[in-house]
Amino acid sequence: MKAKLGQNFLVDAQAQRAIADALGDINNQRVVEIGPGKAAITDLLAKRAGELIAVELDRELAAALRVRFQSSANVQVLEQDVLKVDLTEIAGANKLFVVGNLPYYITSDILLHLCAHASVISRAVLMVQREVADRIVAEPGTRDYGMLSATCQLYARVERLFTLPPEAFSPPPEVHSSVVRMNFAPRFDELRVEPQAFLAYLKQCFAQKRKTLANNLRAAGYPASLVATTLESSGVSMQARAETLSLEEQALVFLKLQR
Repeated sequence: MKAKLGQNFLVDAQAQRAIADALGDINNQRVVEIGPGKAAITDLLAKRAGELIAVELDRELAAALRVRFQSSANVQVLEQDVLKVDLTEIAGANKLFVVGNLPYYITSDILLHLCAHASVISRAVLMVQREVADRIVAEPGTRDYGMLSATCQLYARVERLFTLPPEAFSPPPEVHSSVVRMNFAPRFDELRVEPQAFLAYLKQCFAQKRKTLANNLRAAGYPASLVATTLESSGVSMQARAETLSLEEQALVFLKLQR
């Protein structure tokens, strides 16, 4: 293992199959695997996928993967940082299926990268640190709900599938890991909001999590009188924090602030 790459290889065979199964029928689909490592899941995917693109940053592992799958016409190995991979270009006219055991140190960055390419992704099945999964699936009004929750849930329907103990990996990490599934279905049109403007607004709302929504909006430059009248007309308490509002409520406040 190279600590800087956050490599903890999944060795639990049952979990490997469960992850592959969670993608659904990929017989005629183009699949992107993030960080295939020693090919524990790659072997399963290669037998099922119409086309498999394995994105591996580690040079030695990428070389080993090329040798291992040199006779598999449907497998392509990309030795590259997934954050620099243009998923939209890879997808072409197809919708991608994405799977991966995400490095803990860049999990959020990868999730945001997937969201940025949501229009070409059908489904993603991802292994993440349990605490990150808690945030991804958190509901408004709970301690774990925040900007990452709101962003992921804006772009996809999210669910936690199962959680694995450290001994399911080699070497064992110091934390539990959870597998989450994201079925991409962006909600911007439904909420009648412009994507970039609404995301920028949400960042302002969650800028200081201990502050009230009203205080964060005032700090972002909205006039105090506008904030007060908007929240009152939206049925939102001046003492409410951003994490207590649903995306529908946030969209309502956002749209009124733009008038």
